[in-house]
Amino acid sequence: MKYDYLIVGSGLFGSVFAHEMTKAGKYCLVLERRDHVGGNVYCEEKEGIHIHKYGAHIFHTSNKEVWDYVNQFVEFNNYVNSPVANYKGELYNLPFNMNTFSKMWGVVTPADAAAKIAQQRQEAGITEPKNLEEQAISLIGTDIYTKLIKGYTEKQWGRSCTELPAFIIKRLPVRYTFDNNYFNDRYQGIPIGGYNVLIDALLKGIEVRTGVDYNQVRQEYEGLAKTVVYTGPIDEYFDYTLGRLEYRGLRFETERLEEVNHQGVAVMNYTDRETPYTRSIEHKHFEFGTQPVTYVTKEYPADWQPGEEAYYPVNNERNQKLYCQYAALAAEQKNVIFGGRLAEYKYYDMDDVIASAMDMVKKVMAE
Repeated sequence: MKYDYLIVGSGLFGSVFAHEMTKAGKYCLVLERRDHVGGNVYCEEKEGIHIHKYGAHIFHTSNKEVWDYVNQFVEFNNYVNSPVANYKGELYNLPFNMNTFSKMWGVVTPADAAAKIAQQRQEAGITEPKNLEEQAISLIGTDIYTKLIKGYTEKQWGRSCTELPAFIIKRLPVRYTFDNNYFNDRYQGIPIGGYNVLIDALLKGIEVRTGVDYNQVRQEYEGLAKTVVYTGPIDEYFDYTLGRLEYRGLRFETERLEEVNHQGVAVMNYTDRETPYTRSIEHKHFEFGTQPVTYVTKEYPADWQPGEEAYYPVNNERNQKLYCQYAALAAEQKNVIFGGRLAEYKYYDMDDVIASAMDMVKKVMAE
């Protein structure tokens, strides 16, 4: 066999695994369906601005091992994610914090804000939330739910909040401080030069073939490697024999504007139901750009169709049950490793994908 590992997918899981195995003296071949490496973290450069082609990606983690790992390959800037919610022209800071409460109600102290939320919870009278709407109101009250949660969530999932299960919003972040940092993690930033710098460093010296859809040409690659590392959709690997898993899709519209600064923030969420897109991303702010022009991407949620890029797993009871059946099939496969968000049907943050790949490397090396 020519290779030790045939790695399907050049996203973070596949790239980290390929890098570590190559470092250990193994021969790897990476196959990528798209015409570029990097999966969803791929950036497209235009006029010195790194455009997050598949949606905003902000690296954040409290895992020091992962943070130290990625910093071997790229330097991170000190970007802090502080998105703004736009409800019919009214602007609110996210996540829900004292700036949000002060703008919403005119309250000044944390005690006043907590009392207002407690009052609205009590007035709602919800004891056992039966759906997402009731769960959100019981946690944060009616005003914030109506203006900052309802429309955004219904656009994101393509259905009414009363039709969505309560567990989607198990716990909403509520801060009684004037802190607009969206994440609680210890480390945060954007790779200087974009995520391609990280991916290219991980895959340096490794054979990569782009434009290859492994599931369409699997026979051509059989017998080439001792082990296959598969990071694509798990149901597609098994030719959908048990049925299809569901996802939510996304559609992006990117516009070049002759402005230095269009919206004053990298991420603006549009939380009313009437605005068809959920977010507007001004990419230059991720790296504090001063270019004379700007690029802004509007992010539209979409019904997902097979063959399109899959973004968010629909982790309801039906899909989780089906995934478990596919996972059982995967466990029976000899010399095939399944990893990453599509193969595990899981919404992973970037640091979790990297940690998962590092754990898999350790497991394989110990065998």
